[in-house]
Amino acid sequence: MTSAIQGMTLGAAAQQALEDFAGRHARLAVLTGAGVSTASGIPDYRDHSGEWKRSPPMQHQQFMGSHAARQRYWARALAGFRALGEARPNPAHRLLAELEQLGRISGVITQNVDGLHQRAGSRRVIDLHGRADRVRCMACGASRMRHALHAELAQLNPRWAGVAARAAPDGDADLEADFSDFRVPDCSRCGSGIWKPDVVFFGDSVPRESVTRAFALVEESDALLVVGSSLMVFSGFRFARAAAREGKPIACFNLGRTRADDLYALKLEAPVEASLAALRALCEGGG
Repeated sequence: MTSAIQGMTLGAAAQQALEDFAGRHARLAVLTGAGVSTASGIPDYRDHSGEWKRSPPMQHQQFMGSHAARQRYWARALAGFRALGEARPNPAHRLLAELEQLGRISGVITQNVDGLHQRAGSRRVIDLHGRADRVRCMACGASRMRHALHAELAQLNPRWAGVAARAAPDGDADLEADFSDFRVPDCSRCGSGIWKPDVVFFGDSVPRESVTRAFALVEESDALLVVGSSLMVFSGFRFARAAAREGKPIACFNLGRTRADDLYALKLEAPVEASLAALRALCEGGG
């Protein structure tokens, strides 16, 4: 039965529930979502009810099948990716890295594509949905850093380079215009391939190797901790379902409803930084 604790800070009941959970489960596999990175200035997709805040993002088949869709994507990315590229780790990222150093976290499975866990010092990170700072040719497999492609896009499209727009999740931007004159280069190695961010778009499949590694991390851990994710996307929800099937307890630090609310042994509805800080204090004190 779930013990759900609500509040902006951890009160006595939440603290005791967390202490009990941490005391019983020494090594945690952690599954993170967009709620971990919002304090770094990166917008998320869903509200506290797990519903879309905005139109669903680019679909894989749409991107691959339509030159116009790619023009729209890359033009918006010139404005929107600044928020992602300039983001820095926040206390939640740093606390997770410290918990790993203390030996209480066995690894992080993240649905985020921002690379902030690694920049904060986490060493064992599985980027379930890839990394937004790299691009890959879908024909020959060549890869390059995204900032290099953006520099080329800005050079090819000078009038778009300075366009300002509100940042949206995963490097997108809230920008509507006629994108028909936006120039998108082909891969320079093979001459015709499509450059795509090295991330899993909606409608695409998570690489089997990443899924296998994530299942192995859950298997070797004592319990699963979900942090900052509604788990509305199956690619993340599957690990909560697998942990429950194996009889491994699940805790959740998240504001709002999640897809796995009926699976948790503990849910703290408080800012993730407060919950993680309390967990770190317990672990440092031997809890």
